Amino acid sequence: MKPKIGLALGSGSARGWAHIGVLRALQEAGITPDILCGCSIGALVGAAYADGDLDQLEHWATGLAWRDVVGLLDVGLAGGLIKGDKLMTFFERHFVDKDFSALPLPFACVATDLANGREIWLREGSVAAAVHASIAMPGLLAPVNHDGRLLVDGGLVNPVPVSLCRALGADIVIAVDLGSDIVGRSLKQAARAAGSGGPGWTDKLLASLGLKHDHDQPSLAAVLSTSINIMQSRIARSRLAGEPADALVAPRLAHLGLMDYHRAAEAIGEGAAAVKRMLPAIEFALHP
Repeated sequence: MKPKIGLALGSGSARGWAHIGVLRALQEAGITPDILCGCSIGALVGAAYADGDLDQLEHWATGLAWRDVVGLLDVGLAGGLIKGDKLMTFFERHFVDKDFSALPLPFACVATDLANGREIWLREGSVAAAVHASIAMPGLLAPVNHDGRLLVDGGLVNPVPVSLCRALGADIVIAVDLGSDIVGRSLKQAARAAGSGGPGWTDKLLASLGLKHDHDQPSLAAVLSTSINIMQSRIARSRLAGEPADALVAPRLAHLGLMDYHRAAEAIGEGAAAVKRMLPAIEFALHP
């Protein structure tokens, strides 16, 4: 019997557009996942793929300009700097707005229960609501009330959800880790990637509140992105050591900042390149 292939798409903010390139390259190699799981941005891309909307998502992502990214930010100081309502309204209107059971491909995503730190697997009910919970990065996006629980980004507990793929019945899991080359970056590098030296997203966000960024200090973007990168990369290493994938794809994306969603073409290209680098290992995992 043909083994079931699971694909675990990891967290990584704007670096997550690389998942589109990964999926494209796997398709070109004749490899189609039977089960798809995602965390954070991996949940967003995974949901679109599971519903057959990858072409539409890629077209939208590669057409994003910086002003479009800023336009999707709705500032709010209750639980997070960004409420996230504008982003999810757009996602529901243009991409997935249906029940998990209606998806053509089995899909699930990971979130974290803010009350007790438990890992929550979302695979029932509204796909859009589940994705919203999975991408709710602490401090940046406000937590999401989902079925009576306050949920935040799944990257706090399981940034690359190999275990979820296994639980859904995958015999072979290909995992995509977006943070493998992040650890060791200096705060100066993070600041440069986050755009703190010029009118980056921190400046625009503070300007909307009538405030200014003190450029003698690291920007909010640099501190947030560096902290999140350290946390998620360490957790991912630990989880992958205990729950290894059969093949690991690791795009080189350290040059992309937290909110560089307008640089999708770069991320997609590197995602495809990473698959091509690992294709012999992937083929061996599928046909030992």
